Amino acid sequence: MSRHLLATAVTIGLLAAVVGCSRHAGPSFDASTLSELKRGLGGEPASLDPAAASDNFSTQVIRDLYEGLTSESPTGEVIPGVASSWTVDSTGTTYTFQLRTDARWSNGKLVSADDFVASWRRVLDPKQGSPVSSDLRLIVGATAIMSGQLAPTSLGASAPSSHVLIVNLVQPAPYFPQLLAHSAAFPIYSDDSARTHNPASWVSNGPFVLSEWRPGTNLRLSRNALYWDRANVKLEGVQYRIAADQNAQFVAYRAGQLDMTDTVPPNAIPSLREQRPSELVIAPYLATAYYGLNFTTPPLGGNLKLRRALAMAIDRKRLVAALALGQAGAYGFVPPGTWNYGPQDWDWEKLDDAERLAEARRLYGEAGYTASAPLRLRLLFNSSPSIKQTAIMIAAMWKQELGVDTGLADEEFRVFLQTRHDRQKWDVVRLAWNADYNDASNFLDIFRTNSPNNDTGYSNPAFDKYLDEAAHAADPQLRRDLLQSAERLMLADYPVIPLYFFVSKRLVKPYVLGVRPNALDRVGSKELSLASH
Repeated sequence: MSRHLLATAVTIGLLAAVVGCSRHAGPSFDASTLSELKRGLGGEPASLDPAAASDNFSTQVIRDLYEGLTSESPTGEVIPGVASSWTVDSTGTTYTFQLRTDARWSNGKLVSADDFVASWRRVLDPKQGSPVSSDLRLIVGATAIMSGQLAPTSLGASAPSSHVLIVNLVQPAPYFPQLLAHSAAFPIYSDDSARTHNPASWVSNGPFVLSEWRPGTNLRLSRNALYWDRANVKLEGVQYRIAADQNAQFVAYRAGQLDMTDTVPPNAIPSLREQRPSELVIAPYLATAYYGLNFTTPPLGGNLKLRRALAMAIDRKRLVAALALGQAGAYGFVPPGTWNYGPQDWDWEKLDDAERLAEARRLYGEAGYTASAPLRLRLLFNSSPSIKQTAIMIAAMWKQELGVDTGLADEEFRVFLQTRHDRQKWDVVRLAWNADYNDASNFLDIFRTNSPNNDTGYSNPAFDKYLDEAAHAADPQLRRDLLQSAERLMLADYPVIPLYFFVSKRLVKPYVLGVRPNALDRVGSKELSLASH
């Protein structure tokens, strides 16, 4: 029972804010008619290889194609996946998973414990360069493997039989079963299948298999006839239609070309609330939008006063009002509602606007900049109307309040994913972090020295030490205190500027059944069905 507690408490609180969900209990599903669901996807997946994907567009599709040892219920609770059951020893560090005897790859071969061991070793192998390798850091030997000090075969995961997997952790982690539902822990059948994305030779173990991928246009998935839980898959297939422009998705939805979207244009929200309230689904979830600051080189590296001035000059109330979706302005990084955690905010959060801006101007001047010698910044972001709107607004605030000249550079999403790692090309970069699992460490670990997700180059040994101590703390309150201390320290260093906490926003046709927003904003196609219409 305890394995389900992590997501449940947060989910209940979050779902209270959902708009327009009650109508999904209306029409009943006709099991005699399996059909294709048409979903909007706000960007081209960078990869369908679980070891290579770190963006939301990729992982959305990957969760339909693959399944880990554990899975998630529609409300975000941890449930059995490929593993039918598991136990943990008295120390909380050794897990034993019993795998299903009927779990099969889409080519008919057994999904074995060895498949998981081999896939995890692949993720952690530094030659792979996986952006999600740190998600497996809890397993004995993982950190040393990532740094090249140990061979991947040293990983503390073993398969005494094809249906038994034993995993040894470096410390107790009550959220470990939930972590295994993340794509980083999914098995793959072979490098060729995962890397080439060739539908003709595609092999996966989830409810669907890849049947077509037309870059820039759409992906088609077909029902996996060999999936162990195929009796509960109510769709014949899923078509993801790629539309980076929110308005394009909206137009396609209204024309009947989409059954559900993954976003909604902000300017359409007021009319939708009046005209189609039962089709509009809005809910908060655990994710933070932020600007990463280049911590390694001038002008922002080594200039704390300047970084603090930029953070203080942003009017978050005005920003979220313009976005008009119910987001909360962020003055800290870990979102409210995170399990066993209290939000940490900057010490100036309660200043009135005049005091806040006066302090920002003072710091800007002390940092060495004036109206005649202004700061010049390069702001990088991925192409998206709402993200560009935010960038224009913030650049205008920096100009008006401080005199900063900001050059805006937007890039197609897959190009942006590469450029964001090159700090020679930007001073500020727009980023976002969605929870992989419901724990504050998942948000804070990305700022560890040498983390593959640490795009800013932030490094503070004291911060790393807090996280290490929290990782080994058995007492929940002590662990919470250590993580909160870590966040306060990081915020005081200003490697990032949190902007707002996310809400999900979708349009869903009345005949689409099973859409239930949750704390991690995951809506798997397996849980959905289409009523007669």
